[in-house]
Amino acid sequence: MNRRAFIAALGGAMAWPLAAHAQQPERMRRIGVLTNLDENDPEGQARLAAFLQGLQQLGWTDGRNVRIDTRWTAGDVERIRKHAAEFATLAPDVIFATGGAIVGPWLQATRAVPTVFVNVIDPVGAGFVDSLARPGGNATGFTSFEHGLGAKWLELLKEIAPRVTRAAVLRDSALAEGIGQWGAIQSVAPSVGVEVFPVNVRDPTEIGRTVGSFARASNGGLIVTGSVLATAQRDLIVGLAARHLLPAVYSDRAFIPSGGLISYGPDRVDPYLRAAGYIDRILKGEKPADLPVQAPTKFELVINLKTAKALGLTVPPSLLARADEVIE
Repeated sequence: MNRRAFIAALGGAMAWPLAAHAQQPERMRRIGVLTNLDENDPEGQARLAAFLQGLQQLGWTDGRNVRIDTRWTAGDVERIRKHAAEFATLAPDVIFATGGAIVGPWLQATRAVPTVFVNVIDPVGAGFVDSLARPGGNATGFTSFEHGLGAKWLELLKEIAPRVTRAAVLRDSALAEGIGQWGAIQSVAPSVGVEVFPVNVRDPTEIGRTVGSFARASNGGLIVTGSVLATAQRDLIVGLAARHLLPAVYSDRAFIPSGGLISYGPDRVDPYLRAAGYIDRILKGEKPADLPVQAPTKFELVINLKTAKALGLTVPPSLLARADEVIE
């Protein structure tokens, strides 16, 4: 072989492994999604779609360079524990968990998998992170609001229905956040002249029985605090409010299309988009411990005028002027 032919052959041999390396398929990453709603719930589908859209905008496409496994729990404790144990065994690259009722059992199952959460009220108090600025462990994410927002719900109830002097507060007493929200509402109730009564949301039958009993006395209203179970049972709760002619304030706008009267709380879809950014950073090598927990940036006041009319309420112009959305 002459010198020119030898160099050409050598160049081809060197180029081959480089070309082969360039053609290697991109490593498939795995994301586990533990969601607190039902697979057939339009609200749950909308939130998941926002999350997937956020990932796609950052270059992550399900089936191409990432595999996304979703488990729907509908707030059922046994399903939550079952899927948490399943994902702990599968050990995906990162877990996306929605709501405190999901995050608690998941972190009990394992602290080894990087985790991003959304719609958690008090991650420090619940023990999910060491602090908001420095989470310190394997989890970080986005809070939904502070317990103190409960005072705002009570004020809104009194503003839209001034005759209310009694309020049933639907909360999840099994969670620290349910206890915290109840405490915030209870602390301001005397100053607005409203007596408050706790209602547990863990048992649909109990909800119906307790609300029905509460409604036998006059001048009552409802406050529905932030809870996975309350959101999953929103059709039941809204139906009870309508049947017993009880003005109700909700923490989540998801109750309003079903016939809820008024809601005030954070935009529940926005954190799903923002969470995609944190998952992107974790997949690229950053650690949850170094990513601060973020508070909500958007709050929405939504009013259903059709429901107000059915309850015989006149919505004050000042309240309508502050609304982000009015449903007629």
